[in-house]
Amino acid sequence: MSESPRSADDIAALADKIKSESAFVDAVLREVQKVIVGQRTMIERVLIGLLVQGHVLLEGVPGLAKTLTLTTLARVLRLSFGRVQFTPDLLPGDLTGTSIWDPVERRFEPRKGPLFANLLLADEVNRAPAKVQSALLEAMQERRVTIGTATFELPKPFFVMATQNPVEQEGTYPLPEAQVDRFLMKTVVGFPTRSEERQIMERMTEGHEAAAENVVGPEELERAASCVKQIYVDDKIKRYLVDLVFATREPVEVGGGKLKDLAPLIAYGASPRASISLNLAARAHAFLQHRAFVTPDDVKAIGLDVLRHRVALTFEAEAQELSPDDVVRRIFEAVPVP
Repeated sequence: MSESPRSADDIAALADKIKSESAFVDAVLREVQKVIVGQRTMIERVLIGLLVQGHVLLEGVPGLAKTLTLTTLARVLRLSFGRVQFTPDLLPGDLTGTSIWDPVERRFEPRKGPLFANLLLADEVNRAPAKVQSALLEAMQERRVTIGTATFELPKPFFVMATQNPVEQEGTYPLPEAQVDRFLMKTVVGFPTRSEERQIMERMTEGHEAAAENVVGPEELERAASCVKQIYVDDKIKRYLVDLVFATREPVEVGGGKLKDLAPLIAYGASPRASISLNLAARAHAFLQHRAFVTPDDVKAIGLDVLRHRVALTFEAEAQELSPDDVVRRIFEAVPVP
């Protein structure tokens, strides 16, 4: 972790640096929104994932521009794009690649799979069996893949956007709760507004489609990722982050007794990955706002996405028709803001 600023000059210099290095963000958002109507939250979550080398799980019905968002960002950021449609008959080798016999050289040659891309769309990830999901999650964590006897580093940056369809449950394999923790955020993608839906309809039926142009490349993105690590997080904010995570584990002890009724509703709380993810995502959110420091509003903006898939509920909570979102919102209401 970078050293905290110690003087007004340090803070001013850092603010100027962040303002300069984050200038491309507005241009990226403008280009993407030439193609994508609305869905600002989804676009920002993908950018946050790229800036802190985290991965994002999107949940939403088909037709909400999830695929189009990633392909457009790949064009705008000059990154390679890969897509895998997860199906029940998919094998790990279909994702990572396999060894092919070369009759001329008389040896097995590795053939890399679609996993070797900067931006990978894992479409309907819950339709593939556990072996394939494990191969993906391992690559996300280790950022390398073994094919036969050879090990290959995945390209940098490497970002996975996995999607889940919440409507159809037949023929699906839910992601293991202990492994879904490897996603930086889980974002729920909602329907567009009335005005946005009209714009979408007009673009798709009246020939108003626009193309996005390249704005920055991998070098600028890597430099921006380095700047995000330097964004200042005050000790009070750090305590706030830890309090939020501990409230998912020990609700009786946090929040001044306001959360004691949550104890029988939470089977287990968030792991230390949650604290790390909250810190990183809040920094990246501040960067998108051209700020050199994190505020409680940054934490609140990304908190639900970071925590909702890390809190497991009991049968009692399900009987009361409560969701992890309900519990996380209660925690944010009860934990004192610095």
